[in-house]
Amino acid sequence: QVFSATLTNLQVRHCLADVDSWRLFANLNELCLVSFGFLNNLLRAIKDTLEITHGGGSTLPELLSKAFQESLCHCLQKYCLNYSTALLYLDSLKPREDFGSYVKWCERNEQCRRLQLRDLLVAPLQRLTRYPLLLRNIAKRCPREDEAAGLQVITEQVDTSICDLEGKVKWLDNYQKVKQLRDALVWLPVWERDKRAFVPENLKHLLKAVTLENLISHRSLLHEGKVMLSENTKLIDVYLFLFDEFLLITKIKRNKKRSIGPEQNPLRMPQNLELDQLLKDGCTFVVLDQPVSLDRIQLKNIDQLNASASGLPHSFIIMHQNRYQQCIGAFILQAASEAAKRAWMSTIEGAVTALLASPQPRVKSSSLWLESSQI
Repeated sequence: QVFSATLTNLQVRHCLADVDSWRLFANLNELCLVSFGFLNNLLRAIKDTLEITHGGGSTLPELLSKAFQESLCHCLQKYCLNYSTALLYLDSLKPREDFGSYVKWCERNEQCRRLQLRDLLVAPLQRLTRYPLLLRNIAKRCPREDEAAGLQVITEQVDTSICDLEGKVKWLDNYQKVKQLRDALVWLPVWERDKRAFVPENLKHLLKAVTLENLISHRSLLHEGKVMLSENTKLIDVYLFLFDEFLLITKIKRNKKRSIGPEQNPLRMPQNLELDQLLKDGCTFVVLDQPVSLDRIQLKNIDQLNASASGLPHSFIIMHQNRYQQCIGAFILQAASEAAKRAWMSTIEGAVTALLASPQPRVKSSSLWLESSQI
């Protein structure tokens, strides 16, 4: 409230007018009002209980049920979904001298208790995760079984709300990652991917250009990272993107122009610093060959003896098969360490198992992945 109220007063005086208060604090004012109202009602209910009065007010279980079902969880979810935006927006504002002076002045306020703005922004998230423990402790001390059972139901509802929030945060993060990759991935036309594919200039317009909109939209990015690919007796840097239905093997193309940064993608949390840095440097990822569908993939581990003999430590093989079980592509990949190799292999195996276990795999219903282009 100290930071929010001060920013509002400054903007009334035409200072920091370009700072977006919503991106920084979201529904903080609403959350404070709801929390303050809940606290007043809670204290009143506790007082009535201690005085053993019967004034017709809400009992403690009724109050908790109403508060968590109608207002608290909803407001906290709205705030938490904006949390990643707030952190990245805060980082983008830090270099400004006027904003830095505003932050330092607010942090000197006694109400902040020597906490920085970043520490205060995370407080509502921490509070939400502590509510189930608090409610369980209250339920243990309830003298009546029906009240304890009611509090247990409320606790389960709060747990469900937290799980729902985690799902929304994951979906939002995946959406932003896919949105970034859609701009950074490059799929070369067939005559550039395959030197044997000759297409006269006057016929190239007949071949519809491949768009990445249908390739990665509505997909979940499970894992990504840099590895080395053995190609023509030499190792080259490649970047793997494992989606829930296919694997993309890409070459990193470094560009001088910087194209993607936090300002264009405010919701993207920097979980993979290497990928974030490549995107900020304007790198693009050129897709090699074609996507490797997970229901057409085979993994082969290269043991230490063969790895040492071939000079490829921490390596494994990805085989791409068509529906006739013919190998139409093989990629020898070298990870940075044995642990990284195991992580990649286990993640790919888990994704394949999940895809094959699904009742109706989307790869079978999509015209993009019905058959390999080399059948």
